[in-house]
Amino acid sequence: MRKLYGKVMCRMAALCRRAGEILKDERGMGTVEVILIILVLIGLVIIFKSQLTDLVEDIFDRITKQAGTI
Repeated sequence: MRKLYGKVMCRMAALCRRAGEILKDERGMGTVEVILIILVLIGLVIIFKSQLTDLVEDIFDRITKQAGTI
């Protein structure tokens, strides 16, 4: 019975150490930062949607007009 108890306690200690390592790991922070940047860009697109649409339409109009002169 003592051997089993010792093995269980050893396993639990290893699991606790591993859980601590996982919680301290900062490799996922890059992913969070990228997601936040994407959300900010989406927000800017939503805020300036009409201005961006006008700009793109103006660019395509100029391309269409100048393509006829070539």
